[in-house]
Amino acid sequence: MIDAYEDPGTPDARGGWYYLWWLVRRQPGRSLAGALLGSTWLTLMAGTPYMMARAVDDGLVPGDTAVLAGWTAAIFVLGAVNSWISIMRHRTMTRVRMDAYFRTIKVVVGHAVRLGAELPRRGGVGEVVTIGVGDVHTIAQALTVVGPGVGAVVVYGVVAGLLLPISPLLTGVVLLGMPVLALLAGPPARRLQARETQYRERQSVLTARIGDLAGGLRVLNGLGGKGLFADAFRRDSQHLRAQGYRVGAIASWVQALGVGLPTVYLAVVTWLAARSAAQGDITVGQLVSVYGYVAVLVGPVAFFVDMGYELSRGVVAARRVVRLLRTPPEPDTGTAHPPAEPAALHDPESGVRVRPGRLQALVGAGPTETTTVVDRLGRYVASDVTWGGVRLDAVPLPEVRARILVADNDADLFEGPLTDVLTGGANTPKRGAGNCATSHEPPSPADAHPTPPPDAHLTQALHAAAAGDIVQGLPAGLDSLIDANARNLSGGQRQRVRLARALLTDPEILLAVEPTSALDAHTEALTAERLRTARAGRTTLLTTTSPLMLARADEVIYLVDGKVAATGTHEELLADTPGYRALVTRDAEEEIAR
Repeated sequence: MIDAYEDPGTPDARGGWYYLWWLVRRQPGRSLAGALLGSTWLTLMAGTPYMMARAVDDGLVPGDTAVLAGWTAAIFVLGAVNSWISIMRHRTMTRVRMDAYFRTIKVVVGHAVRLGAELPRRGGVGEVVTIGVGDVHTIAQALTVVGPGVGAVVVYGVVAGLLLPISPLLTGVVLLGMPVLALLAGPPARRLQARETQYRERQSVLTARIGDLAGGLRVLNGLGGKGLFADAFRRDSQHLRAQGYRVGAIASWVQALGVGLPTVYLAVVTWLAARSAAQGDITVGQLVSVYGYVAVLVGPVAFFVDMGYELSRGVVAARRVVRLLRTPPEPDTGTAHPPAEPAALHDPESGVRVRPGRLQALVGAGPTETTTVVDRLGRYVASDVTWGGVRLDAVPLPEVRARILVADNDADLFEGPLTDVLTGGANTPKRGAGNCATSHEPPSPADAHPTPPPDAHLTQALHAAAAGDIVQGLPAGLDSLIDANARNLSGGQRQRVRLARALLTDPEILLAVEPTSALDAHTEALTAERLRTARAGRTTLLTTTSPLMLARADEVIYLVDGKVAATGTHEELLADTPGYRALVTRDAEEEIAR
C-alpha cells in the first residue's frame, strides 16, 4: 500500500478509463496477485461440483463406501484450501482498493496545493470536497474488477470446458448466456452513468455553495441576504434530492438485474439439464455437477452485472478527478531577481505604497477595497505591482512567497497539537526566513548572534499576539489537541492563533488582513502595542478600521473607491479627512456597543 510520504506518481489524465488503468499499473504485483487469487478461488469453487459428481457416480450409486469417503475427504480438503485462498484474496484486494484510495487522495491534494489560491477562483473547492467525500471511495471500489472480475472470466471459461464433455447444448447455453445478459444490462448501466455524471456535477456546485455560505454568513446576515441565500440553497437541495432519486431508481434496476438475471439463467440451465437426465442423456451425477457448475456461475454472472455498475460509477468519479488534474496552475514565468535589500511594494492601480521597515494601516470605505489591494500586493491576482522597481509577476513565485506573507483573518487552521498548528509541524524558522525555509534577506546584525531556541521564538510570537492566556487555559498547554479550524476555540482565540502563526514565520513583508477584528478592546489594545514592538524595523501592512490599531501605525492609507484618497498619521486624518473620521468613529461606536 502507498506510503504516506511516497510519491504517488504522475497520473494518466487522458480520461476516466485511463486513470483507472493507471491505478492498476501503479501496483502491478498486487494487482496480478489479486487476479491470480481471484481466479484460483472461483476455479476451485467449480471443482466441488466435479468431485460431487464423481462421489455420486463412482461411490454412492455403486455403493462403494471407500470411494465415497475418499471423494468426501477431497471435497473437505478442497474447501479448507479454498477458504484460505479466499482470505488471501480478500486481503490482497483490500490493499489494492486502499492503495487506489490513498493514491487518489494524494494526487488530488497535491494538485490542489499546486493550484493554491487559484483553486477557489476556478470554482474547484466544491469539486475537491466532493472528490474527497465520495469519489475516492467509488474509484477504489471499481478496482474490485482486478481480482474477482478477472476470476469471473476465468471460471466462466473453466465451467464451459467442464460442461463440454457432458452436453454441448448446455455448453452453448452457458457461453451464449453472458452476451445476452450483457445486452439486457447494458442500456440501464449506460443510462445510470449519464445520470450519475449529472448528479455529481450538481452535487459539487452545491458543496461549493455550502462553503460560500459558511464563509460569508456574517456578511450575508449584515446585508440582510441570509434568507434569500437560504431559500436558493433549499431549492437547489431539493433539485439535487430529486435527481438523486432518479439515480437511485436506475441503480435499483441495475442491481435488480444483477440478482434476477443470474437466477433466471440458473433456472434455464437446470431445467435443460434435468430434461437431459430424464431422457438418459446424462447421469444423475452429471446432473448434480451441472447444477453445481451453474450455481457456481451465479456469483460470477451476478458480478459481471455488478461490475458494469461499479465500473460505470468509477469512470464517472475518475473523470471528475481527471478534470481537476487537467486544471493547470497559472504559469510562473518570472526570471527577474528580487530586491537584495528590503524594498517598497507599489500598487499603481490604487496608489498604495508599502514602505520598508514601517508599520502601515490600510483603511477602505468599502468592505472589499482593502482585501483587493492586499491580493494584488501578495500576488494572488494579476496586477502591475512592483517590488523595488521590479514587476512582482516577473519575480519567481517561490521568491515572492518566501519573503511576502499574506495573513488572512479566516485562514485555515488544521487539526493537531497547538504547537503543530502554529509551526506547521516543522521546526520554527529563524528570524528572516519568511514562510519558507530559504531566506533571501541578507543577515542583520541581530542574526550574527546566537538565536534563541525554537521554543523561545514560539513564546515570543504568542506573547506578541496576546495569545499566552490561550496556552495557559488549555489542559495540555502547547500539546493540547486543536480541532479542525480550531472549532474548540472562540473566534477571538482563533484570530490570535492565526496572528501568532504569521508572526512566528517573521516574513520580510507581512500583509495582515483584519488581524484583530474579533478581539475585545482590552485584548486589541494589548495586541496593537505588542505587534508594533514585535515588527519593529520590519515591513508590515494591516487592513483595519480599529482606532486602537490605527493609532499605533506609522502611516495610515485611506482608500475611497479603491484609490488612495489620503495618507498620514491617524490623528492627522481624523483632523483633515471627514470621510475617514466618519468611518473610524462609526467603527469605534460599534466596538463600544459590542
